[in-house]
Amino acid sequence: MVYLPTVLFSLGEGAVIPLIPVIAASMGADVAFAALVASALVVGQLCGNLPAGWAVARIGERFTMVIAGVVAIGAGVGMVFAPSPAILAASVFLLGFCAAAFGLARHAFMTTRVPIAFRARALSLLGGSFRLGIFIGPFVAAGLLQLFGTEAAAIWFFLACLIVMVVLVLFGPDPEKTIPPTTSVRTAPLAEDTGEAVSGAIATAPPTGIFRTMWQQRSVLGRLGLAAASLSAVRSARQVVLPLWGLSLGLDASTIALVVGISGAIDFALFYASGQVMDRFGRLWAAMPAMVLMGAGFLALSFTHDGDAAVLWFGMFAAVLGVGNGLSSGILLTLGADVAPKREPAAFLGSWRTLTDAGGAVAPLLVSGITAVASLPVAAAVIGVIGLVGAGGFLRWIPRFVPRAKNPGPVEDGGPAENAE
Repeated sequence: MVYLPTVLFSLGEGAVIPLIPVIAASMGADVAFAALVASALVVGQLCGNLPAGWAVARIGERFTMVIAGVVAIGAGVGMVFAPSPAILAASVFLLGFCAAAFGLARHAFMTTRVPIAFRARALSLLGGSFRLGIFIGPFVAAGLLQLFGTEAAAIWFFLACLIVMVVLVLFGPDPEKTIPPTTSVRTAPLAEDTGEAVSGAIATAPPTGIFRTMWQQRSVLGRLGLAAASLSAVRSARQVVLPLWGLSLGLDASTIALVVGISGAIDFALFYASGQVMDRFGRLWAAMPAMVLMGAGFLALSFTHDGDAAVLWFGMFAAVLGVGNGLSSGILLTLGADVAPKREPAAFLGSWRTLTDAGGAVAPLLVSGITAVASLPVAAAVIGVIGLVGAGGFLRWIPRFVPRAKNPGPVEDGGPAENAE
């Protein structure tokens, strides 16, 4: 009930995402507009995080997931019967909006229910559940295309996954009731301990608004949040730079797919190792190696384009980037859970995920712009510098903002900075 809904949602989404530009092109869209339709998914996720934080804080994780699943079914039906690329883009935007709500609901649930002693492993498994669906989904789509000969088959598969997910969440055991909140989650403001016995219900504070939460947590969002956004940017750039690099070397599509696929397999194989490292040695020991590996990998790759062994270096550094990305699995989820206000995390997590998603959305635009103005190696070098700067940000801000395992509940409304040092 915790991980299976995520697998179902991501499996269907992973089957549909690669086909969105193809479907748009089949409707008569040119390459530029097809790319715009595909980008509507990321824009929808960006726009959906803050409203999702509001919804989770008021109606709970379970009903937010159900509503997101039902609306996503409507978006999928819109994709199947879209009469024009514009309607398809609107449906894809709505799908991204729902994906943001679903992801934030599960993130908020894990934040309040998982003890800090194994929080990173639990959230790495959550990230791994998502990666499993995204990794397997394209192969399912390829099989469905071979079997039925139409892209709509993948969308119908997505709709089937969504229906099963909604039924499971709606009628299965409710984890919010069967798993109590951790002891670090406080339901009322701290008060002086007078030694008197307390009877009756304990009053809870009214929910804090999203924008008030953003203002109260501006210190952590403006510092550790920007470092997290740089990690998201480097991750997103990897998905763009590697295929473009293969094309610039003159490799055929199958060779590029093989290299990118091996990099993705290494990435997926390491997702649980990241959680182990974070729980046993601290968050910094996973964040720093991951960012240094990816930053240095992009920088080194930028010097190999015109060399004699350019293809060999391409394969090697694609593997290095896969290792770095695998070691970073679950870091953004875990850091967000660590620094979120323990009494009411949803509003903060909406801001946190908006910031990290923005980093992922900006990176492809940055690569495209730098490549147009200068060259692809220069773009790779810039991404490498962003990675190394982000590593410095983690080195500076994780020890300040992230609570120690032996003191798991330092955060109040004023933010974690006052108590974590």
